[in-house]
Amino acid sequence: MTDVLTATDSGLINSNVASNGPTLTDFVGRARAGQAFDGRTDLIGLSREELTEILSSLGESKFRVKQVWNWIYNRGVTSIDGMSNISKKLRERLEQDYYIGRPVLTADQKSEDDTHKWLMRFNDGNEAETVYIPDRNEDRGAVCVSSQVGCTLTCRFCHTGTQLLVRNLTPGEIISQFMVARDSYGEWPTPANGIRRLSNIVMMGMGEPLFNYENVRTALKIAMDGEGISISRRRITLSTSGVVPEIVRAGEELGVGLAISLHAPDDDLRNELMPINKKYPLKELMAACRNYPGISNSRPITMEYVMLRGINDQPEHARALAKLVQGVHCKFNLIPFNKWPGSDYECTPTSGIKKFAATLNENGYEAPIRWPRGRDILAACGQLKSESQRLRKSRACAREAEETDASPAISAAE
Repeated sequence: MTDVLTATDSGLINSNVASNGPTLTDFVGRARAGQAFDGRTDLIGLSREELTEILSSLGESKFRVKQVWNWIYNRGVTSIDGMSNISKKLRERLEQDYYIGRPVLTADQKSEDDTHKWLMRFNDGNEAETVYIPDRNEDRGAVCVSSQVGCTLTCRFCHTGTQLLVRNLTPGEIISQFMVARDSYGEWPTPANGIRRLSNIVMMGMGEPLFNYENVRTALKIAMDGEGISISRRRITLSTSGVVPEIVRAGEELGVGLAISLHAPDDDLRNELMPINKKYPLKELMAACRNYPGISNSRPITMEYVMLRGINDQPEHARALAKLVQGVHCKFNLIPFNKWPGSDYECTPTSGIKKFAATLNENGYEAPIRWPRGRDILAACGQLKSESQRLRKSRACAREAEETDASPAISAAE
């Protein structure tokens, strides 16, 4: 087992390292590179090509690569020593330089509607949230995965956007979120018949996936590999706020479903709600959508649209949307705004949302209403925000209170 960072009021320390050993900066740097504190590299998140190179350097065949890959991503093993059909000698050689990691669960919440949220801590002490959203009509659902710690977009209506970007997640940190969810639901090994509760992946958690595209691509290719986790590309959706240069590239290299966080029918309003629009305006975004590879009648682009009372929810907005997306094979997801602490926005009344949907329907577009899930645990769309900062602030406040209590009393005369 690798050493584990311990949270303290003064920061993060490694409780198992001598005072003359590596510094905290060394630990954090290694963690962000997918390494343990002793310098070993996490096998989780390495591409198949990288794993092949490692085993080839040890004189092993491609068949051995297949075995190791199967143990990690089909059976969900959590230690190299658990690979029972691999020789002890090879396991010992691998353990000298490698390990199989998982993030540490620091919070595990389940909603009244069975939505499940995990707060996961990575090796450098940073945290991100992951959510399982069960389907209302079937015994399956989607795991909503984060791509960054925090977010750089500052969308006005999004809770995650109030936490500044800390860093990109590595491929291992991205795919391990899904693996922890599988751990929680006992879905190892991968079902041979394809029937599973955790059936879909949506890159809709914390962060903008296309600002971390290389790592997201590696993680999703691992998820789609048929000899491992084996999630079909048709069951994976990547959501973006509109990073135009990467949209077509993602379609060509991954072929997964695309969702656009749209939320406004014109540049003026979208500039206000989503500052990224100033860099990639709607004309450029719609052109990228029209050229997205793989869209079809069975796989339209999803236009996500949060309903904000008195802001973007009038029938004229719906008509403008229909005009905006002409030539884009798409459908709309209307999302009732999920209130979060400190937000000034309110949700459009249900009657108004239904009227908005009807207007889009009249103009030839599907517009189902995505009723909120997991609101009671702040797991609904737009509500995700890592609790790391809040927890640290709470510890700091507690420490300050303790210091105040321990200090000499000051007389009123002073």
